[in-house]
Amino acid sequence: MAKDETKTSIDADGLRYRSKAAGSPFGSARAFTTATMSCFLCGKHRPRAQLKGKKYLGRTQFICSPSCKELAEADKAR
Repeated sequence: MAKDETKTSIDADGLRYRSKAAGSPFGSARAFTTATMSCFLCGKHRPRAQLKGKKYLGRTQFICSPSCKELAEADKAR
């Protein structure tokens, strides 16, 4: 089954998507405490309070805290 074709056009100011909702699904990037980041291991976006920094490949990468599996189970329980 084919999707309905969305008609877009380039405006004079260079904006293209009139049919798209403005903004990001991951919240405001202005407030550092409410921003989300993706986990280096599982790739899911989580609030920064649920991530911890750990050295991987010589760099600090953010991973789920306490673990990806435990947070996934807690999300399913909600």
